Amino acid sequence: MKQATTLIILWISFFCGLFSQDRSPSGPVSTVNHSTLFGVGKVYLSDSYLSPLTYNGISMTLLHDRLKRSPHLSGKLLLQQQFQIQVGITENPTASAKEYYGDISYALTGFYPLVQISRFKLLGGGGWDASLGGIYNVRNSNNPGSLKVSTNLNLSAMALYSFPWATFRWQLSSPFVGMFFSPEYGHSYYEIFTLGNDKGTVHLGSFHNQLSLRNYFTVDVPLQKITFRAGYLGDYYQTHVNELTTKIVTHQFMLGLAFESLNFGGRSAGKREGLRSSYY
Repeated sequence: MKQATTLIILWISFFCGLFSQDRSPSGPVSTVNHSTLFGVGKVYLSDSYLSPLTYNGISMTLLHDRLKRSPHLSGKLLLQQQFQIQVGITENPTASAKEYYGDISYALTGFYPLVQISRFKLLGGGGWDASLGGIYNVRNSNNPGSLKVSTNLNLSAMALYSFPWATFRWQLSSPFVGMFFSPEYGHSYYEIFTLGNDKGTVHLGSFHNQLSLRNYFTVDVPLQKITFRAGYLGDYYQTHVNELTTKIVTHQFMLGLAFESLNFGGRSAGKREGLRSSYY
């Protein structure tokens, strides 16, 4: 556990250092690609701490995506930040009880181009993410909620293909090591947070007890001065520890706007020549 914590701290410090440095005043200016999307779709919740049944219903997501070019590795390294808010309203198969789901997450990822042929780019890399959320079951009285907290180091891949009329992206990411919170079987939150009996609630996460995959596909369509971005966001998350199993699966259609901006100032303002896109 100590080794995993040290690894996560070093990984976060490395990426924060990449973001904190700027380009030299000479050379082209790289634009920053932003997008804000709203998504609606389906969510499936299965948490044996709350219920043996699988609840399903509607999910909604607000996602902000920011991609910029780093000065490192000859300007080839791309850095991505994603901030997401997600909620879900579900019911059991007999529609006799409801579960509510909410989550706030942040991801920081670096990508390096592996293949670049004409309009096609294939990038690989990794990063760090953190998530805070939970599930609330309205039927339960003693333990109605289940807290979901995790932080992970991820491996990621991105493919881009550009046409004059559209740009397509496919992005995959999955954690390989991290930490997550889970009580023991029959362990109440009153004992954990009020009485201080929190032994065995923080776990080292990897492929043996935590499986997760994010599948993100988008298409950008420019129309005069506006670029529409539509796509699909699929998330699969499962943990199995302390005789408890949690599975959260979402499928969502995403729609929003994308735009590019300049991010420079101070002495570098007004001393750049040319513009260079981080995305297109």
